Amino acid sequence: MTREILVVDDQPGIRLLLQEIFTNEGYQVTTVQTGKEALDYLSSKEFDLLMLDYKLPIIDGIEVLRKMSEREITTPAIVMSGLPEDISRETEQFGLVKKILAKPFNVQEVCDYTRNLLG
Repeated sequence: MTREILVVDDQPGIRLLLQEIFTNEGYQVTTVQTGKEALDYLSSKEFDLLMLDYKLPIIDGIEVLRKMSEREITTPAIVMSGLPEDISRETEQFGLVKKILAKPFNVQEVCDYTRNLLG
């Protein structure tokens, strides 16, 4: 069974890079650029992993996590941020967050961590 990953980032380059990385690793990848789109997808379909940018316009990453909790969506998440140390306190309340990934990230580290998480 193919694992599915939802990538949420407002930067097209990051979405494209992650899509390429995960597709090459054998995952099915869906990309969106807003928190609202992410919530729409998460409400209608199950994903094995959410790659979520912390800093999104309108609905940011924390708000996405909050709404996921309210809706009892249990998809594990990796939160990406340019300032990871600033957001760790904000994200620790969400059990869904498995890792905070610093941007720019190491591609091999992302692959290894994802592989370990998804088995």
